[in-house]
Amino acid sequence: MKYDLVFEGGGAKGMIFVGAMKEFEARGHTHGRVMGTSAGAITAALLAAGYSNEEMMAALEEQEEGHSIFSSFMGQPGPFSEDTIQDSAMRKFLEQLDLPLIPGGLEKKIDDSIVKLFATQSGFINIFSLIEDGGWFSADSFVDWITRKLNEGTFGGKQRDFGAKTLAQLYEITAVDLTLIASDITGEKILILNHRTAPHCPVVWAVRMSMNIPLLWQEVIWQQEWGLYRGKDIAGHAVVDGGMLSNFPIELFLSDEPMVTAVMGECTRDHVMGFLIDESVPVPNAPPPPEMTAQVADKKKGIDFTGLKTLQRIMHLLNTMMQAHDKMVIETFADLVVRLPAKDYGTVEFDMTDERRSALVKAGIDQMRAYLDTAELEVTSYSLGGLDEARRIANKIATRLLQ
Repeated sequence: MKYDLVFEGGGAKGMIFVGAMKEFEARGHTHGRVMGTSAGAITAALLAAGYSNEEMMAALEEQEEGHSIFSSFMGQPGPFSEDTIQDSAMRKFLEQLDLPLIPGGLEKKIDDSIVKLFATQSGFINIFSLIEDGGWFSADSFVDWITRKLNEGTFGGKQRDFGAKTLAQLYEITAVDLTLIASDITGEKILILNHRTAPHCPVVWAVRMSMNIPLLWQEVIWQQEWGLYRGKDIAGHAVVDGGMLSNFPIELFLSDEPMVTAVMGECTRDHVMGFLIDESVPVPNAPPPPEMTAQVADKKKGIDFTGLKTLQRIMHLLNTMMQAHDKMVIETFADLVVRLPAKDYGTVEFDMTDERRSALVKAGIDQMRAYLDTAELEVTSYSLGGLDEARRIANKIATRLLQ
């Protein structure tokens, strides 16, 4: 059976999707349209590029210097150019401060020294990055990794060559309808990125924008050469994680409202499946997370901002806003949702041990097996006449999201 698939965001916990897809494919099922947010965007993009489950499993196991390749995604920011430093918000703020009894020339030198310290020194450069670029870490290594993955292996008997392709070019080659969700925080609206809405946006950067957890990674600025979004110029807009506005927009695949189909294409398939990361359900036989080793701590270099209470409050507020919308969607379409356990797994636990990763992947396999056993008995989720009502609700939620 062919399903349209929706993958929720969840950072490192998204590794469970590989296990769920292993069982999905083993049952002979295939995908039609694919959509993802944040970590789900990575999975959706790789599926659109024709990745097999074996290839995705190999990607999970990839290491660099004895650690998971994913741990490198939280990279040190910088270096910052001299022009960036001199034109920085921090520099301008210090200029406004008048130090009593300090001559103007000396005060300027003090300001320059302070800004230089924050912009160049380990332990301070993350603060500078957070103030200037909206994120504690750089994701340059992620961009390198996803580009490499989109160029590895074969598709249709030929070497993959999707690392520099746009969303329109990927669709033209693969015929897979890929949608990635991001948040335009300058325009204060959701971005639904696909070959219809943003044809000239590079696939790599569409994924990068969708996975960009606010405060954690530097914001992405929409570039002029990426073209228009739904006919509008958003060059210069800052874009972050799609989960800020919708982490699980399954309603976009179920709605047949003209406003929605203009963005998503015609609603042609009744079989839709959502992959939800459920943090309330424990992972069977999962070993506890180990204490961070000195080696890993040194690799991360810098202060761990996640322990700061102010930033924790901000993250809790963001989570609450995201869940308010998605909770209603999940409850409405519960029959279409595979709840994948992830309790006690961290969003940024990218360097999880082999044992914890294996337990998470196995939980994905087992949960998908249980879901499909039930779904196959019922034939389809809405086989008893509930599809029209589901579409009515989906239309209401989807149009509200787009507005």
